[in-house]
This record gives sequence, structure tokens and C-alpha cells, in this order.
Amino acid sequence: MLPFEFIIIGKPISHQTKDKQRLRDWKGKVRHAAETCWPLSQPLGDSMKVTITHYYDAQNGEDGVPDSDNIVKPVRDALNGVVYVDDYQITDFVSRRRNLNGSFRIRGISSALAEGFCNGAEFLHVKIEVAPNPQDLD
Repeated sequence: MLPFEFIIIGKPISHQTKDKQRLRDWKGKVRHAAETCWPLSQPLGDSMKVTITHYYDAQNGEDGVPDSDNIVKPVRDALNGVVYVDDYQITDFVSRRRNLNGSFRIRGISSALAEGFCNGAEFLHVKIEVAPNPQDLD
């Protein structure tokens, strides 16, 4: 069932927000997006690699764009019990930010990522893969 990927439309909420209801709503939105696409009835128990890319819209600077490290925790938490049993299974993690107003060359685009770009709004792209063998790494 891996790789598995999906998108969440909208501006992500930082885990440092003071508005805890907005944070709960965001986690619910992430969880719902994953559940809608997840093909299994239960989470996997294997080690995983997770890549989260925030495609943001910053035409006039990046002042309102949340830091990558502050937006990943709610996403990782929301996927507990859906894709993986617990986020301790994430052995490899990549977090990226990309301005939607930039130019992109994408070879072999996935349908999930294409959907995000076609929507025209800020979004997160989440990709979950089998973790690489640690013995094969430098």
C-alpha cells in the first residue's frame, strides 16, 4: 500500500497556535483527507519515510508563512491510527516549503500532487513510503 500520498487544501496550522480549537479542526481535516484516500481498514506497523511539502502562496513576502517545523507535528499526529499505528514508526522525515508563485518542472507527477496544483490554493502534499534500509545509508 506504500507509497501513499494525498493533499490537504488550505493553510496549515502551527502546533504553537494559541487557538486550540483551530488546531483540533486542522488535525481533523488532515485525518479526514488521509482516511478518504487510505485504501486499508487499518494502519501499517512498518517503519516509514514521510515527506511533507507545504505549497504556500506568498506573492508579497513570506511573513505570514508558518515555519515548516511548526506545521509537521499536527500532521504527523493526525495520521496516528490511520496510516501508521504511531508516529514513532517514522524513521525518515523530510519537510519542505515551496512558493506556489515559483516555476516547477515535475516529471511523472502523481495524481495527488496534480490535484493540489490544479486547485490553485495553498496546500500540503503528504507522501508516505517504506523506510529505507538503515544499513544502506551512509
